[in-house]
Amino acid sequence: MFVLKSLFGQMWGNPANPELIQIPAGQLYLVRPDSIKGSRECIFKDAVATIRRTGVEFQYQLVVTRAYEEGEEQLLEEDAETDDERVFLIDQALGFRFGSLDGDATCAWRDLSGDEGDLWEFVCNKSVGKATSKLFEVTLLQCVYERKFQRSHEHATEEDLEALQYAEDAPAPAADGATATVAVVDPKEPVQQKEAEDPFQDVPVLQRTKGELYLFDTETDVFVIQEKDVDVDMASNGVFDIWIIVRKDNTPFISIPIDSEMNPRFDTANAAFMFTFRETEGLPGMTWCLRLNPAEFAEWKDKFTIYMWENKNQTSYAKAQAVEQRYIQDAYGDIEMGEEDDREAELAAQEEEEEEEEQYESAEGEDEEEEESDSEEFAKGSKNEQLAVGYKNDMSFVTRGNMIGVFAHDRDKVKFRTAIDRVKDMDGKSFNPKKIMLHNQDADMLLLDPGHSNSLFRMDLEYGKIVDEWKVSDSVNVDNIIPDSKYAQMNPQQTLIGHSHNGIFRIDPRVAGNKLVDSQFKQYASKNDFSAAATTESGKLAVASNKGDIRLFDAIGKNAKTALPALGDPIIGVDVSADGKWVVATCKTYLLLISTLIGDGRYKGSLGFDRSFPADAKPIPRRLQLKPEHLAYMEDPVSFTPARFNTGMNEAEKTIVTSTGKYVITWNFRRLKQGRTDDYQIKKYDSRVVADNFKFGADKNIIVALEHNVLMANKKELARPTRDSLAPRASLSTPKKGTRVSQLGGDSHSAIVNSPY
Repeated sequence: MFVLKSLFGQMWGNPANPELIQIPAGQLYLVRPDSIKGSRECIFKDAVATIRRTGVEFQYQLVVTRAYEEGEEQLLEEDAETDDERVFLIDQALGFRFGSLDGDATCAWRDLSGDEGDLWEFVCNKSVGKATSKLFEVTLLQCVYERKFQRSHEHATEEDLEALQYAEDAPAPAADGATATVAVVDPKEPVQQKEAEDPFQDVPVLQRTKGELYLFDTETDVFVIQEKDVDVDMASNGVFDIWIIVRKDNTPFISIPIDSEMNPRFDTANAAFMFTFRETEGLPGMTWCLRLNPAEFAEWKDKFTIYMWENKNQTSYAKAQAVEQRYIQDAYGDIEMGEEDDREAELAAQEEEEEEEEQYESAEGEDEEEEESDSEEFAKGSKNEQLAVGYKNDMSFVTRGNMIGVFAHDRDKVKFRTAIDRVKDMDGKSFNPKKIMLHNQDADMLLLDPGHSNSLFRMDLEYGKIVDEWKVSDSVNVDNIIPDSKYAQMNPQQTLIGHSHNGIFRIDPRVAGNKLVDSQFKQYASKNDFSAAATTESGKLAVASNKGDIRLFDAIGKNAKTALPALGDPIIGVDVSADGKWVVATCKTYLLLISTLIGDGRYKGSLGFDRSFPADAKPIPRRLQLKPEHLAYMEDPVSFTPARFNTGMNEAEKTIVTSTGKYVITWNFRRLKQGRTDDYQIKKYDSRVVADNFKFGADKNIIVALEHNVLMANKKELARPTRDSLAPRASLSTPKKGTRVSQLGGDSHSAIVNSPY
């Protein structure tokens, strides 16, 4: 029950801090069961409950304070008498009891100055996390213990604390020095610990090591130790279904399946493994850290990587070739990428310094509310879905059902221009495009209709209507289309590239009949499940799949020069730097950054698009993911949108952008090449980001499509991840309605130990 009792150990250990813990939002009631005035009276509609130290050792106060709305306290006259605080000396005689009311945690205690049976009751708001209310309960009982026994609560066992709670059938303890008749456990006597039932005791353990268990505390921004000596097991729940089980003696604290949703992260320098558990959608997750035995850490990490890979691929790791195994292990490693040369690093630092000195200039008199009102008509109906950013005409296009919104780039803003209503095929039948692509110097838009899997449609953007249907093939589906080369839409290029689940082909709308070019068609016999593709400036091609592998081609219709092994997670997006030296692939919970430069062997200096990597010199994939401690603040699980490099003719790639939930995230590409994968910036919006991309030719401006709005973000608006930038909160200096809530996601024992074993 009290598995989190040590979370606020730092506060207990700091005598200069008068407040031990606080419930920042709730209501205070006076309950009089036998009163003619009514059985339940609300004293403070909005209140804050705080446990404070007093000037006397082992004595503490429970203080309930009225919380004012912003500015409300200023309406009170300076000499007006107010009764906005209730103070109670914490003692066992108060008979603290804990429960719930309509799902909200409650704490009640005796009104010693009232009639027999009268109670005070504090009801927590739903915004208060379960862990916060549970910690408040533990801290109250620890204070009762210290006053009763005049010694530190560190001597108390869980049974000691439980015995101090109110019991319905027990005589009431006397207050302030009188002899109590209730029997309690003497803390000086050894307590016989009950042996907890371990539901995992018969589970086959594949790997075991010792460790320390920590939980990230969002109030103090540090990992706080929970248990100093735990067993960390990897145990089998079936074929390719391995779980991590953390237990103290026979008490299991955590059980969680090994998969990508746990957002695993290794810190080799500290022999630490971090991961996130999310109990409920819409609430932040709990971020845990295991510090393992350094002598066994490397082996434990390798085993974890194997079990993760086997779970995703549902096949034995032993069947993978040695070169593939090395690639898989490298993906979870701490190997740094090669640094840039000194001159490039010097120029990069100089340019970044100049950028920091720039002042962000916003258009005067314009704000996001005006942008929303401009697009009011477009905002009706369903949510925004896809984004296409123009290269030639400085426009962006956003799909919403069967509508397309047209937005102009106006300095550092986007302005709604018009809506193309009810997209229709050549027969006048309306459809919702599943894919859009700008074409022919942004004069045309190509669209895929889910109901016509063998065709694509051309919309003339000057008229805002579909004018052509291009039948690609009688038997090959068109699942995706991309430009012939990275900047093909800058010129009147007519051909383009398409792919199905297992075929790659060129499309030429100028040929008679079906538009698929037979001589440039590569079809695989097996189902490769291709999911995404991208081209370089010279037209080389990268194709990724839902299996997680990536193929690099120098030309359409030929075999791939390089096939990078699958880690097992589906790849939902891929982008390539203009020169072809770098590939960024997007999986749901992480990005993969891969250098295609061959660093050794006969073809050293060539790219993987043109030559095959030597068997013993595969590239090292670098996983880009959000730090687990940052995930502790986020309401939704990580689900990245396709990551992209900034674009521009003769413009070097400086930044990578993606988003998840309500957050837009950028990585500094130069620092990534130096191995600094944690150097990212972030910005939170009020609603979910559905798509994002750089404005062409400007890595400082990002077009952001929210569910019901489209705007342009300046890169300088993004900040380093902190508690304020991830989950801004009000100050605690004055109690106010709805201030500072620690939502850790739930009771770590009952919520985490939840498995099918």
